[in-house]
Amino acid sequence: MERENLLSKREYERKIAATRDERMAWWRAARFGMFIHYGLYALEGRNEWLQALENYDGAEYEKLAEDFHVKPGACREWCALAVRAGMKYAVLTTRHHDGFSLWDSKVNPYNSMNYGSKRDIVREFVDTCREFGLKIGFYSSLMDWKHIDAPAAGRDSEARRRFTDYITELNRELCTNYGKIDILWYDVPAPMESWEGWNSLEMNQIVRSLQPHIIINNRSRLEEDFGTPEGSIKPMDRDWEACMTFNGISWGYVDSAQAAPHSYNATRIIKMLQSVTRSNGNLLLNIGPAPDGSVPEEAYEPLTTVGQWLLENGDAIYGGSVKKNPLHRPNGVCDAHYDGNVLYVYNQIWPNNGKLVLGGLFAKLKSAWVVKDKTSLDFEQDAHKIVLKNLPPKSPDSLAGMAVLALEFEKQIPYERSTLYPQLHGGRVFEGDN
Repeated sequence: MERENLLSKREYERKIAATRDERMAWWRAARFGMFIHYGLYALEGRNEWLQALENYDGAEYEKLAEDFHVKPGACREWCALAVRAGMKYAVLTTRHHDGFSLWDSKVNPYNSMNYGSKRDIVREFVDTCREFGLKIGFYSSLMDWKHIDAPAAGRDSEARRRFTDYITELNRELCTNYGKIDILWYDVPAPMESWEGWNSLEMNQIVRSLQPHIIINNRSRLEEDFGTPEGSIKPMDRDWEACMTFNGISWGYVDSAQAAPHSYNATRIIKMLQSVTRSNGNLLLNIGPAPDGSVPEEAYEPLTTVGQWLLENGDAIYGGSVKKNPLHRPNGVCDAHYDGNVLYVYNQIWPNNGKLVLGGLFAKLKSAWVVKDKTSLDFEQDAHKIVLKNLPPKSPDSLAGMAVLALEFEKQIPYERSTLYPQLHGGRVFEGDN
């Protein structure tokens, strides 16, 4: 793309806004994706930032590249587990902050084709994603600890131009050599502190000229298509995606024999999925493959269980329709969100008396059922509450103790406080009570 043909920021944002709904439709329906942090740092088994955090000598760190031997079929392990877990897309760290590229780069000779197993891991990832029907995402670090101009780029205009040109050309390779790519996931725009400093307007227009249907996150200091709260679920007034580690302590591989157990269980992951869904977000859940690319053993059972749960309850999670979260939980042991006129209720503590009472839902209820198997539920309703009756003695969900019930109303109305609520709280409404 010639620089004289570049759009202004206002024109660019107007143009991408006009196509956003079409480009984002699959992503909004997907809800769940796999993040894959894999690189030289896996060989040390501590943290993907270890080169910086431990002041690792650059020459010593680079020696890891000779030992970077990726076992055949590693990408198949990632993608097979992603599908088994009910994930719809995968995002791979094609180049992390250490500057080592996982593809056959002509721009960056410090890459997986020239070292170790001498393979184009990005090519293998792309081909395997397509085989398994997963949408394809490329993580691209903006920060780079190896490039000679990176340290001075924040204060020297010539160094900045050389460095940003380098990043642009890396992304050009990624967007040219592998067919259609669905997501470009930028990270850590340091040292520049503005989109102007990164030439993000030019860089991203080049990307979009090569990949017209791509969606781009907001970490190049332009708002682009979706926000990326990290390490916590923080809903945003736009398309957003919570990116979460699997173990809560590191994005890269952690040798479980050397670390206290932190891995999420299936129930916790399901709760995260429900939390993002009710606020129209996505969950990008990370795994850090072992040095040879193997999926860590502790990831299999939780993710497989989540996938089984989604096979039974996915109606409540997937889909691009706008979800609406009630103002308050309909019951202290449940959480819920609306999808049209249907309220999906996630039960965490199954009643032992055959009844589940939901106060503050005043629209007329038409029908109710267990999402897992479409079993109809008996109910009665008065002006104050809905009572689901004749429930089985145990939760219908034997996988994670998170049964999902569907309540279809004649119309959708916001959840309302029970008649006792003002008295219980002295007439005050608490800001965080939702």
